[in-house]
Amino acid sequence: MAAALSRALKLPGKKGSELGEYDPLTQADSEDDSEEDDLVLNYPRNGLGRDNCHGPSKPRGGRSGRHITAGDDAPDEEDEWREQLPSKTRQDGDQSKAWGQAGDDRRGSGSSSGPGSREAEEKRLRIKTAVRTLCFVVPLVCAGSLVLLCAFLIPCRSGGLAKRSQWERALGEAGGVTPPALTLWDVDGDSVDDIILGVTEWTNSSHLIPANKIYSAVALSAGRGHVLWRKPMKETVMYIQCGLQPPSSQLPACLLIGKSIIVAVNVTTGKTLWSNKVLKNIESQAVLLPDLQGDLVPDLLLATLPEDETLDLSLTLVSGLTGEKLGQSVPFNLTGQGKLIGPLIHETEQGSYYVLFGLGNVEAVGLQDVYARATGKPPVTPLLRRRDPLWEGLRKTNSSSFIHIYRGSERVDFLLPLVAGFGNNHNCLDLLYNHNISRSDWVLVYGSSKLSLLRQRDVHKQWTFISPPLHSQPVPGHFNDDGVLDLFIQHSANGVMKAQVIDGANSRVLWSEEFVCPRLVMEPSAVFTSAGQSVFLFWAGDPIRAQRNVSRPTVLPAAAPLIRKLFLLHPAFPTILLELNSTTDTSVTSAVSYRPGLSDATYISVSSRPTSDSESGTRVIRSIGLRAAISRARLVRLGSQDKPATVEVTKFFRRLAFTHPVRRANPRSSPVERALRGRVHFTFEGSMSR
Repeated sequence: MAAALSRALKLPGKKGSELGEYDPLTQADSEDDSEEDDLVLNYPRNGLGRDNCHGPSKPRGGRSGRHITAGDDAPDEEDEWREQLPSKTRQDGDQSKAWGQAGDDRRGSGSSSGPGSREAEEKRLRIKTAVRTLCFVVPLVCAGSLVLLCAFLIPCRSGGLAKRSQWERALGEAGGVTPPALTLWDVDGDSVDDIILGVTEWTNSSHLIPANKIYSAVALSAGRGHVLWRKPMKETVMYIQCGLQPPSSQLPACLLIGKSIIVAVNVTTGKTLWSNKVLKNIESQAVLLPDLQGDLVPDLLLATLPEDETLDLSLTLVSGLTGEKLGQSVPFNLTGQGKLIGPLIHETEQGSYYVLFGLGNVEAVGLQDVYARATGKPPVTPLLRRRDPLWEGLRKTNSSSFIHIYRGSERVDFLLPLVAGFGNNHNCLDLLYNHNISRSDWVLVYGSSKLSLLRQRDVHKQWTFISPPLHSQPVPGHFNDDGVLDLFIQHSANGVMKAQVIDGANSRVLWSEEFVCPRLVMEPSAVFTSAGQSVFLFWAGDPIRAQRNVSRPTVLPAAAPLIRKLFLLHPAFPTILLELNSTTDTSVTSAVSYRPGLSDATYISVSSRPTSDSESGTRVIRSIGLRAAISRARLVRLGSQDKPATVEVTKFFRRLAFTHPVRRANPRSSPVERALRGRVHFTFEGSMSR
């Protein structure tokens, strides 16, 4: 319709001889509607058809037949309009052409300056692209740098530990072969146990006046051996125990125990938290007890000598919150004589608590009875009022306060819980660690040569092993893969030391070897690996090989120095030992510290070294990284029956990874959470669950 109207008005649309332009409305259908256009152009001006009531119309070219009325001049006006219309249209066309030429001129002028404009536009695009790329790359580089910083630079302390795998430090007087107080705890917050030990020094060159001695407890860094803090004491530090959780501090405390004083210090600074100076003649380290007063802080128990000399031993309760003595000391008259055993705390299957102690024998007394005799009132916590019918049935008489665990003609030498990680101077007061110890079976050594396993549920012997006299405490560890802790023992006679591993399940001998006696009493160590087995560290002389028919040395020549060697035994290669270190110093005590981030462990030894200016010698603390020591250790073959290739052995030992066997409580937890966890039963590696 639009096309028909355009052509009826003679507007420029269809290309003609006079216009020469195209109308966009009629361009598409210019040829299809040609007949329609003719009809429209021939349509009469008055709007009537040619074949109407007046009859058929004449052809357009013949005017003689047209009707002339009063408006006859209208055709003339129409003709004039028709004559003017093409001219006007022509003018419009000329104007359109002029505009088109102007546009072409402008485009032409633009194209003449096109190369410069294109270069400027390309330059702007390149700058814009570079800015976008820079905005993307800079944050990416910053993020990557931050990740690298967190991954490699933050654990720089562990890196320093890896580089400083071995160090040695002289600190104080040796004091003979008496072992000093030693414990391990993380002091500087690097997740590696540091060293805390008792030190005795002299104020001047005179060693004859006892008043010139200075006593202190010193914390040494595990990485480099430098002093972290020093706490002066008025007397010799006999025991150091860490892990007590005071409510006023988020960090645990360490107990420094002397003969007549107990001081609780902050583990990171060494500042005093509380002290108790009223106790006399302390004979044992502290035992962690459940909360006796309802203050949500575990309390403590110690063995002391009674004021009445006719009595043998007393048990003293101390508040873990303030350090004050709870009531009076409870004295006992023990019939046995010999070495002090315990005290230890034990929790039965019924949730009852008993204290194990003795002199040459082992007795048990209910914790609620000790508290009642000390304070004159029952425990505040109802859980502590329970009695175990099975244990109560072990009393000989109803009037007796003792439950006999072991009483015989042969004196008891050692009583230790069969728990992984026990010993090695990990004298910690950690809640979870001590809770696990209080529920384990026991290893009993009596008569110097008899070794028995006591079941905690009925206090019966599961097995007994007879050996030559033992001169050190057995050490539990995993030698085979049955999941039961085995025992590493040592005994000496006639200049020969014999080391053995006893199966914890049936007392069968799993490994045995003879060495030249090192002439020292040194407890071996068990270090736990990520594979579930343990490696055993012990000091000895050279191995005595069975295939060589040589006489066993009984007395070494006086001129020959006695060289003591530190050996490592792994269950995978029982006929091969690794010699990690050798020295002429006299080692008196040792401990093992674990490095969780490096899957490594450190062997820490305290030795006595003779010096020219001191009669007692100098005390030397030495730290040895096990993985670094293994990489440079010397292989010692014990027999010819099994000779694995050196390459195979070296490859195996280089892949060893060490891990801590005991999980500790979070030191940042609240006292309420720690108290609640004290009632939850946890089972750790090596413990015998019930």
